[in-house]
Parts: sequence; structure tokens; C-alpha cells
Amino acid sequence: MKRPSLNSLILIGAIAGILLGLAFASLGKESLLTQQGVYVAGLIGTLFVDLLKMIVIPLVFTSIAVGVANLRQHQQMHQVWTRTLGFFIFSMALAIGVGLTASNLFRPGQGLHLDMFAHAFSGTPIKTGSAGEFFAQFLHALFMNPVTAMAQGEVLAVVIFALVLGVALVKGGDRFSRMHGFLEEILGIMLMLVGWIMRLAPLGIMALLAKLMATQDAAMLSILVKFIAVVIGTLLLHGVVLLPLILYLVTSMTPLHFWRGAREALVTAFATSSSSATLPVTLRCVEQHLHVKPDIAGFVVPLGATMNMDGTALYEAAAALFIANLAGIDLNLTQQLIVFVTAMIAAIGAPGIPSAGMVTMVMVLQSVGLPAEAIAILLPIDRLLDTFRTAVNVEGDMVGSLVVQKWVGEK
Repeated sequence: MKRPSLNSLILIGAIAGILLGLAFASLGKESLLTQQGVYVAGLIGTLFVDLLKMIVIPLVFTSIAVGVANLRQHQQMHQVWTRTLGFFIFSMALAIGVGLTASNLFRPGQGLHLDMFAHAFSGTPIKTGSAGEFFAQFLHALFMNPVTAMAQGEVLAVVIFALVLGVALVKGGDRFSRMHGFLEEILGIMLMLVGWIMRLAPLGIMALLAKLMATQDAAMLSILVKFIAVVIGTLLLHGVVLLPLILYLVTSMTPLHFWRGAREALVTAFATSSSSATLPVTLRCVEQHLHVKPDIAGFVVPLGATMNMDGTALYEAAAALFIANLAGIDLNLTQQLIVFVTAMIAAIGAPGIPSAGMVTMVMVLQSVGLPAEAIAILLPIDRLLDTFRTAVNVEGDMVGSLVVQKWVGEK
């Protein structure tokens, strides 16, 4: 009998996790079986995510440095860099446009009042700051001591250092050939470790989804059902229709072929809600299943995991209009353009960790004078929505690597 593929096992694990979580939820949070089940699921899920995070920093560092060095050798670096940034900006702008359009059409939050959410504000400390302060902190986070950045898991700073190191390896030529080879060997080891960790993926994903479904606040979900529907609907529109359409128009790859190759990464992103934790799986799918050249994949995918956040940008723009509707404020075209630009900047600066969008959401709200405290309303539903937007974030990175490879190949 043929053994099921890892792809199939991950899908089975995801379905089993959702069903198990719903079973726990039906028993009630006070049930001893539910409490013990959620505890065990939490342990297993956390172990799986921690294993992925364990190799993220060395994987990002070596893949970017080696990717840049190899691309420079082939005189492709400028083409890849410009086309990658161009695609990232285009796809995020498209996502924000979809989010704003849907929010203007369906107007979630209209008719509800902030008073009914007064309890959500109590005891919730909100960190506020101006857009200028955020931008200053963002620039500061780009250039750090690389050892400190690696120790603290600051992926964006590691990416910048790896980019600079990759350029230095090329400029140094043969003098640094041993260092280049050493980094390539570390990258090979990291990819081998990814393969080992992925054997635990079906169990880890089942545990993460079981805990998610068992711990959702059903009462808050019912109150905010229209906003949840608009966000999930627009995320699905972007991820299921627009991104695959762009991919097909540029590369002629069918959506079915793409999803078959990307399934491991998309399910892992959905379960972990972390594009950084999913990065090892994303690289594996892009290189082994979708056949993107390692040089291009090693540059585009890690950069995308820190800068290309289609789902986060869409969510933050939609949430800003939702909060405005709750507060009875009608944002004009100029204010919505401000939200558009600020959401893109905030999404670029958001770390690839669960609920990171909540941190940058404050900046988006304050850019048009909305109360920063209102993010407390979104906290009970953020974990659920984070699963969908992270999957879209990761899908955008994979589509981007395929599109960039096609553009560079044609050039």
C-alpha cells in the first residue's frame, strides 16, 4: 500500500484539528476534557512552532547572503531586486484597494456602537505613537548589531546584514570563496533540518488548529460577524482569485498546479499565523515543488516574509474603516488615501509573528485621528483573522518568487 504524501498528511491533520477543536468547544470551556485537551494541544503546537523558529534566523541569513552572492555572479541582482520590490508594492497596493473597496461597499460596524464594547477598553494598555516615531523606530530596526539581531530574532535586521554581506562576498571575489562555500554548506544543513521538522507538521498543525477552534470567543464572533465576513471574504478574493490570476497571466501556471505545490506552506501559515515561522516550509515548497531557482527563491522569499504582507495590509485598511464606522466617523477620500499609504508602510514594518498587525494598527488608526484604544475591540477576533491573512501573506511571497523568476528569465 502506498504511503500518503506529506502534503496529504498535513491536510488530514488540519481537518482533524478543526474537528477536534469544535468537539472541545461543544463540551464547554469548563469541561475537564476540554481543559486537558487544550493544554496538550498547546504543548504540541508550541513545540512545532518553536522548532521552526529555531532555524529561521540561520536559514534567513544564509539563504539571503548566498542568494545575493550567486545572483551578483550572474549579473542578475539588479533585475531581481527591482522586480521583487515592484511586485511587492503592486500586490500590497492591490490588496489594500480590495479591502477599502469592500469596506466602503458593505460598511461593517455601521449600526453598532462603541458603548457596547466598553468592557473591551478596561485594563487594556495601548501603546501610542506618531507616524514619525514609528518610521524612526523602523529605520533603527534595520541596522543593528547582527549578533544582537540574531539573538533577539529581529528578522528584518538580519535580512539587511545578509544583503550587505552578500554584496561584500561578490566584491571580494576569490578572496572570500571559502566563506561563500561555508555559508552554502550551512544553508544545505538548514534545508535538511527543515525536512526533519516537517515530519512533525501534521501533528503540530492538528494541535494548533484544535486549540484555536476550542478557545474562540463565540459571543464576540457573533457580534462582529459582518466585519469577520468582509475581512475573510476579501482575503479569499485576493488569495484565491487575484494572486493566482496574476500568476497565470505572467507565468501560465494554473492555480491548481500552484496550490498543489504550495499546500504545505499555506496550511502551515494558516496554523501558525506566522510568516517567519513558516519561512522554512515556504522555501522548501518554492524550490522543491514549484521549481524556483534556489538563487531567486533564497532572495525573494525571505525578503517577502519581512516586507511583503498582502493580508496584513488588507486587514489593517479594512479595520480602520470598521473602527471609523463604529465611532460614527465618515472618512473622506483624502483620509482613505492616508489609510492606504499608512497601511502599506505599517505592513512592511510588521514583524512576521502572530498578531503583529495589532502593533502597527495603532499607527494606521492615528493617521486619520481614530482612537488607538479601539484596537481592544479587535483583540478577541484577531487570532482567527490572523490565520487567513498570514496564509495570504505567504501565498504572496510564493507567487512573487515565481513571477520574478519569469520576468528575469525573459529579460
